[in-house]
Amino acid sequence: MPTFADLRDKVAVVTGGSRGIGAATCLALARSGVRLAINGRDPAALRANVAAVESVGGEAIGMEADCSDLAQVRRMQGRVEAHYGAPDFVLAFAGGGTGRPVPVHDISEEDWRSSLDNNLTSTFFTVKCFLPGMLARGTGGILTMASAGARVAAGAPAGYGAAKAGVILLTRHLAQEVGPRGLRVNCVSPSAVLTERTRATLSPERRARMLDGFPLGRLGTPDDVASASLFLLSDASAWVTGVVFDVAGGRVMV
Repeated sequence: MPTFADLRDKVAVVTGGSRGIGAATCLALARSGVRLAINGRDPAALRANVAAVESVGGEAIGMEADCSDLAQVRRMQGRVEAHYGAPDFVLAFAGGGTGRPVPVHDISEEDWRSSLDNNLTSTFFTVKCFLPGMLARGTGGILTMASAGARVAAGAPAGYGAAKAGVILLTRHLAQEVGPRGLRVNCVSPSAVLTERTRATLSPERRARMLDGFPLGRLGTPDDVASASLFLLSDASAWVTGVVFDVAGGRVMV
């Protein structure tokens, strides 16, 4: 895992940071000396990842909140800024799928709204709340989370893909808006990543069948996405904004 000296002593808020890609990214940031506010909805998982960050010498506070609820995000913002001040980085990673794909006419209203709220709305609320403080500082970066499901119309539920495609356009709109004020905004877009959840749900046979779609011959790991995320936040990408970084093993080539 690479480290970036220019990230040391910065402050990052990571939503969806208690498990999977978010948790791996928190550990990677901690190893580069970033102080963290880690958000999640599961108190036990949140405590475990705060402890993991501290075990590698990092500093972190846990923030339990549902990012699809504006009032909860506002309370989280107040707690973060009271502890650290306005963050240097916001990683809006909260989100996730809602099951296997079904025909569009069979998608329930509940599933559709859940996909939008858990992915697009949660990203918007996170950015909305933390952006004023970042603009006042005039520096920093925002990183959003999309998915190969928003880049290729196959394999993901339609509502999830639509929500993540909305995250991409929101990212680009925001990058244009805040670039002149010193902030960069980019989007990381992973394909199939072997998180705790996918390891538990994907059989070895299904994993083997999936490999045909990846020119690099393997599925991704949370560390693959964490490495890309650190690059996009660091000065190594200082002239990069508004991009979608496909961490997809070659499955997505746009």
